[in-house]
Amino acid sequence: MKTFFELKKFAKENMIPIIRPKSAKLLRDFCRDKKPKRILEIGTAIGYSTSLMLYASKDSFVTTIEKDEAMANIARQTFKERNLLKKVRLIESDAFVALNNLQNEKFDFIFLDGPKGQYFKYLPLLKNLLNINGYMLADDILFHGYVKKEGDPGHKHRTIVASLRSFIKDLTFDPNFATELFEYEDGLLLCQRLK
Repeated sequence: MKTFFELKKFAKENMIPIIRPKSAKLLRDFCRDKKPKRILEIGTAIGYSTSLMLYASKDSFVTTIEKDEAMANIARQTFKERNLLKKVRLIESDAFVALNNLQNEKFDFIFLDGPKGQYFKYLPLLKNLLNINGYMLADDILFHGYVKKEGDPGHKHRTIVASLRSFIKDLTFDPNFATELFEYEDGLLLCQRLK
């Protein structure tokens, strides 16, 4: 699966969620323009987004976290086939544990695409990991539109929606961050750490 087309086809056939097309373009263009040296990704899946970031910014190095063993194995194969093994550190772990273990490191860019209900829980750790003037991009921030809808999202989605709303509110009102919400597809929140 060397090409992006093959990766997308594999993801679709196996019902593996990957970043949507417009969101992928935003991610690719951002990495191409900003050229972040050190990238942290939460949620590797099959390595599609990781490959996209490294394709756009050739001098970047990505630390990516994936809990699912089967996904991590597919991602390793993806990186091998794309000659990216030297540019990627894949941490096979629960993200909260991994983020705690990374607290002595700093990153220029964080791409957050892991379990949506955990975004707010991760936030203090993510803030600490981000360099001043660094950026964080959170994918699927509107969670099928529930985050923007009035009223109760229902028992099934209540916890995830509450977590995402808290995540957005915290970053929006944090004077150390500037945020921009993109409402297309399932929503993305782009944040820059100012100080």
